[in-house]
Amino acid sequence: MTALPDWMIPPRDEGWFADDLDHLPEAPRHTELIDGALVFMMSPQRRWHARVVRRLVVALEDQAPEGVTADQEMTIRLDKRNRPEPDVVVSSGPADNDETWIDPAVVLLAVEVVSPESGYRDKTVKMRKYAEAGIANYWLVEDEDGQAVVHVYELDVPTKTYVPVAIARDVLELSVPFPIAINLAALVAVKNPS
Repeated sequence: MTALPDWMIPPRDEGWFADDLDHLPEAPRHTELIDGALVFMMSPQRRWHARVVRRLVVALEDQAPEGVTADQEMTIRLDKRNRPEPDVVVSSGPADNDETWIDPAVVLLAVEVVSPESGYRDKTVKMRKYAEAGIANYWLVEDEDGQAVVHVYELDVPTKTYVPVAIARDVLELSVPFPIAINLAALVAVKNPS
């Protein structure tokens, strides 16, 4: 049996803390912290996933009001033992270019583009944790025969759970967290050379 590298061994009995992620240069690029445990995204990323994430960030950034930004693959420090990394996070307020995580108090929207290896976490664990942290809007983007389908959820504040409000297949039009209109076919379109 091969021993784990030293950097993979938690520094304390109760596991890892959110701030520990900033001191693990050996960890894979997309390392998350869920309930004090490191979660590694080791599978190769599908082209469809990368294209949807990239274009979604651009579409949201283009439509966002002043003072609102859309970022790709930034962690959200939910609490001392949880620092998940949504595919897209939309936040308000001044952004510090040196920060390595975003405070959930300024997060307007968290988006997970579902992959085979992340589907369970995206639809259960992360969804529950984002809601409990008070993030008002959550989207799950799924691949339905090559098309992007967006499941839109809003936070029910008294219960701290998400309720489904829409499923979009062609065009996503919403008024929250700000007016949004996205052609979903454009997210996955492959541009043909002229």
